[in-house]
Amino acid sequence: MKPRSSSPATPPPLPPHAPGSGVPRFAILVAGGSGTRMGADRPKQFLLLRGEPVLLHTLRRFAEPALRVTELVVVLPADQLDTWQALCAEFSVTIPHRLVAGGASRWASVKAGLAALGEHFEGLVAVHDGVRPLVPRAVVERTYAAAATHAAAAAAVLPKDSVRLVSPQGSAAQNRSRLRLMQTPQTFEIDLLRRAYAMPELATFTDDATVVDDLCRVQLVEGDYRNLKITTPEDLLVAEALLGA
Repeated sequence: MKPRSSSPATPPPLPPHAPGSGVPRFAILVAGGSGTRMGADRPKQFLLLRGEPVLLHTLRRFAEPALRVTELVVVLPADQLDTWQALCAEFSVTIPHRLVAGGASRWASVKAGLAALGEHFEGLVAVHDGVRPLVPRAVVERTYAAAATHAAAAAAVLPKDSVRLVSPQGSAAQNRSRLRLMQTPQTFEIDLLRRAYAMPELATFTDDATVVDDLCRVQLVEGDYRNLKITTPEDLLVAEALLGA
């Protein structure tokens, strides 16, 4: 039987000797959006959020010294690499990061980002959506700490609304206390993630947790409702308001 993800619980504050505190940390930021649902003239990762590109806000979150991330990889479609480099020059971005061309799907793009870390044989790697620029540092830290103990961890939150399962026969209410909305980062031992991505891509893969599920139980940790994924114009307005606050 396929292992099931465990339920999130609010963890205590992390002490200086938290699990994985001495393990190398890496991050892969994946941004492959085209901006279609935004109705914008540019990919959503390049839209301005309080005067700066969305992706820059995300990059800055993972570059916080307290997180101790030793290498950052940014994965973009091949035809967007020049645009990002031009934006880095325009906004004087000095955060060190490796730029990688992604693939035709999110799965292929994560795999490309993982290949860029090929010289690293141990450590923890967080995979994060490039258009989730408001992820709190505490959420990122929780996924690293949980992955150090459980090998695989992902941020998730409880649904706020009632949920129904739709079928040809109609719909049925679901117990939302047993459901979780998945977020990123999703963080793994690097060798585990490599073994998972060595397997063929399946249509059922919706995130990195589903890629890893058959190899390891994914520990869910408490996410944050502010960690929204910018997909529609309304999301951008909410992100503006949250940053302003």
